[in-house]
Formats: sequence, C-alpha cells, structure tokens
Amino acid sequence: MLENVATVILDGVHPFELGVVCEVFGLDRSDEGLPRYDFAVVSAEGPRVRTHAGFEMVVSQDLDRLEEADLVAVPAGDAYVDRDFPRPMTDALNRAVERGATVVSVCSGVFALGAAGLLDGRRCAAHWRHADLLARRHPQARVEADVLYVDDRGVVTSAGTAAGIDACLHLVRKEQGSAVANGIARRMVVPPHREGGQAQYVDRPLPRAQSDTVAGVLSWMERHLDREVTVEELAARAHMSPRTFARRFQQETGTTPYRWLLGQRVLLARELLEGTDVTVDSVAVRAGFGNAATLRHHFVRWTGTTPQAYRRTFRAPSPVA
Repeated sequence: MLENVATVILDGVHPFELGVVCEVFGLDRSDEGLPRYDFAVVSAEGPRVRTHAGFEMVVSQDLDRLEEADLVAVPAGDAYVDRDFPRPMTDALNRAVERGATVVSVCSGVFALGAAGLLDGRRCAAHWRHADLLARRHPQARVEADVLYVDDRGVVTSAGTAAGIDACLHLVRKEQGSAVANGIARRMVVPPHREGGQAQYVDRPLPRAQSDTVAGVLSWMERHLDREVTVEELAARAHMSPRTFARRFQQETGTTPYRWLLGQRVLLARELLEGTDVTVDSVAVRAGFGNAATLRHHFVRWTGTTPQAYRRTFRAPSPVA
C-alpha cells in the first residue's frame, strides 16, 4: 500500500532533492485519475530548517508524523556525509522498516540510513563520488556504485539527484503499476524509466598512472587506440620484459594493459557519440573496436547502456564532423 508519504529533513537539506520527493508524491493529480497521496514534510531539527541554498523553511510536522507513513523519504543535504544524525530520527527510520513501511533515500540521504543501521546486510546505491566513503563507513553494506537505485527489503537507495526521480517512480510502479508511474512521469516530463546506470555519467573510466615509468607507453596507447597491440609489444616500448611490464603497469594504474586499453576506447567512443554525427559503425572503427557489435558488447559492460541510448542522452546540440 502506498498512500501516506512523509519526507524527513534536516538543516542543510538540498532543495532539489527535497523537491523531487514533493513533485512525485506531493501534488494532487487526481483530476487525471492518478492517486492523491497524504503527503507531509517533517523536520527532525525543529520548526525552522535552513536549506543548502540559504533560505529557510517553516515546517509544522515533527517526527511523530513518520509513525503513520507507508513511505519515508530522506533527501540529500549539505554535509550529510560527515554529520551526526539525531537519534530520534534514526530510531524512527528503524521503526518504519520494522513495521513494514518503505524507506527511500536520495543521494547523500543514504548516510542517514547508514547511521540507522539500515544498510547492514543490504545492497545499496550511492552517488559514485560517495560510494567508497559509504563502503568504508558501513562495511556490512554492499554498495553498488554503478546503478541508479537499489531496492532491497524495504530500503530503497538512489544515486545522485535525478536518480531520486527514478527511485520514486520505481516505488510507484512497484506498488501501483506502470500506468500510474507513467502518468506521473508524463506530468513531470521525464522518462518513466531510464536506460543504463550511473556509470555512464562518470567522466573517466580508469585512473591515470601515478608515476612516469609507463607514462610514455600510456601516451602511445592513447594515440593508437585503433591498433591491435600485445603486451609483448608494449613491454618492448617500455624496454621491459612482458612480465615486468605487466606487473609495473598494474602497480601504477591499478589495472591490466588490456582493461586500461578497453577503458580508453570506451572513453573515445563516448566522446564521438556525444560530439559527432558519425555512424555507430564508424565510431566502432575509430575507437578500435572494429565493428558495432563488439563496440556494443564492451560499451554496455562499461556504462550499463547501449551506444545508441547513450547518444540519445548525451549528444551535443550541434554535432561537429
């Protein structure tokens, strides 16, 4: 059942992430045959709450309102990755899950769920910038840094900002069906379901080398991504044996030559898909994949979406040749 929704906020709440929850659940769309939710904004820190943007809000509802909610949402906030969360708030989140309600977080709101112990033994999503910190702070959680949201036994977590829309629409779809979720998405002018995960939004898929032992070889590889090369050839360029080169490469880049090369080819393919109007077949050749089928295989594995879907999402308004 999804009828009663409450979102709990603290000082420093991000207006956009709060607005995501308010937009999905706080508007009356009953004139279009869509459900009207009993919706409330709840403060865990008194009636006056300062937002990350600098303005203040007056909130009349306190934590008692969470006790009757079917869904409790925790939007992101300033310094949520570092702050301590009020014990009454984390206790209320635990009680909600224990009585069968669902708890959903948007972006850094996941740290509040972690403070409540709700991530232990569960899969969870996090913004790719926060994933490592979340995993270190909550080692019993299974952090998935390449997805938009995760739904695990009453605890739904989402990655950055707009992924909160995906998570909220997922909950509507799960509880009330695709027709309702699609209707809300149509009113919001957003896709009811986005393709891929957040891996497609990360700038660079692999780290650079931390020293200059293999830097010259890396530069050569970047200039010749369309060439088939072997470890033996790369080792010869570095004046090392293949075994020494492979070990040194792993030490300095954190990965193997093959995987590094694949990552750079995917990166080049992304740039071509975003900024040119060449065909996917041409992108495959220029990026060193040879053909569109091979490009698609590796592109999906790296980014979680297809080259065509990626281009639709990220293509520049005025592509160049």
